[in-house]
Amino acid sequence: MTALTIGFIGAGRIGAAMVERLLAAGHRVRLYARRPEVRDRLAALGAEPVDRIRDIAAADVVVSCLFGDDQISTLLPEVVAAMADGTVLLSHTTGTPEVLHSLDRFAPTGQAAVVDATFSGTPEAVRAGKLVVFLGGTPEHVSIARRVVDCYAGTVIETGGRGSALRVKLINNLLFAAVSQLTLQGLTLGRGVGIDEGVMLEALAISSGGTTAGRYIADRGGSESFAAAVAPFLHKDVAACRAALTDSGVDFSGLLGAACGGPIDIGDISLKEET
Repeated sequence: MTALTIGFIGAGRIGAAMVERLLAAGHRVRLYARRPEVRDRLAALGAEPVDRIRDIAAADVVVSCLFGDDQISTLLPEVVAAMADGTVLLSHTTGTPEVLHSLDRFAPTGQAAVVDATFSGTPEAVRAGKLVVFLGGTPEHVSIARRVVDCYAGTVIETGGRGSALRVKLINNLLFAAVSQLTLQGLTLGRGVGIDEGVMLEALAISSGGTTAGRYIADRGGSESFAAAVAPFLHKDVAACRAALTDSGVDFSGLLGAACGGPIDIGDISLKEET
């Protein structure tokens, strides 16, 4: 298969692992990274650093692995404005569909070729080629996006039109937040009746009450370190889910309440109207 030129922004823990896989697959990667240590390490592997963010637009595909909506709104308009008509923007960010759709107004044609490509997994999953990726967009654009994500994904699920992958991931993360809160409460109950947390996690790993959250808690070394690690991400994602689904006409207040109620402090997120 012909190698692609890929522009890349967002080389954090997950994004850097993606760049490594793209380079290993023989693709050319034009990289915008503000941290010198990241830029230098990936350049040593073959990435081509660029000085201006707009320079990553000179590519067949632009991959964005930014943290949230604020970064998309701040950084990507300049990239979209510089993209050629045939260039596809593949966004790995978990945020709201509305912010992704807003990029259209910066496209020279008035319609940006955007694919939302939310994912589930870790840097280790990326490096093993086992990331789970959801793709939402037009069939033509999704087909191009698959050539990129196949370099680091083991499972790719096409979810429908643009914005659908974001909704799938937001609901997934809302469920994960709720299950995490419940699992932590279960561990607190266990400690209260004299059960060591490690023993409880070992039991949950092979029992009907076990969850992915339980496995992550064990991998993180316990409740406290897990809660500290996931809190900022769950705050962002639950807030995004609230913003994206509030006007859907579907009642998700019970699930939202479970996601917000527990040992993990993800802030005051509710269905009340913002002022």
